[in-house]
Amino acid sequence: MWAWRLSCRVTRSALAFGSNLGDSAGMIGRAIGALDAMVDVSVTTRSSLYATPPWGVEDQPDFVNACALVETDLAPLDLLSACKDLEVALGRVPGERWGPRLIDIDVLWMGGVALESERLTLPHPRITERAFVLVPLAEIAPELVVGGRAVADWAGVVEAGGIRKLG
Repeated sequence: MWAWRLSCRVTRSALAFGSNLGDSAGMIGRAIGALDAMVDVSVTTRSSLYATPPWGVEDQPDFVNACALVETDLAPLDLLSACKDLEVALGRVPGERWGPRLIDIDVLWMGGVALESERLTLPHPRITERAFVLVPLAEIAPELVVGGRAVADWAGVVEAGGIRKLG
């Protein structure tokens, strides 16, 4: 069966993935694969996996993090909904903010979109503070400009201690 895009407006977007429960690497792979299988989303590039210390709530296992670039014709809030619906489909249950999670998918950036709503702010408001996002994102999109600077520049100045590339 063929799925055809009906819209001509395709937007490049950056997503972040994190997991620290169960088979985290496998879960991120499943999440990226499921997104790529959606009619309105096409994964164009994915980063390596990185082991990262927890952020926010520190008394929990290390995370596995990655980023991906996608092309989508979904509107920003629709992309967010697709990501959150996928989290639930993969088994995520509500829990403590910044606490342990089976899968987390965040919309970081969408080309040409500045948005501030109750559900979503683009670019992500803490993207420039989080090494667990900047390091994998700089691997696949070093030239991406956020907050007036390239992601590679932000990654070069953020504290990235404890982050290590996996296999």
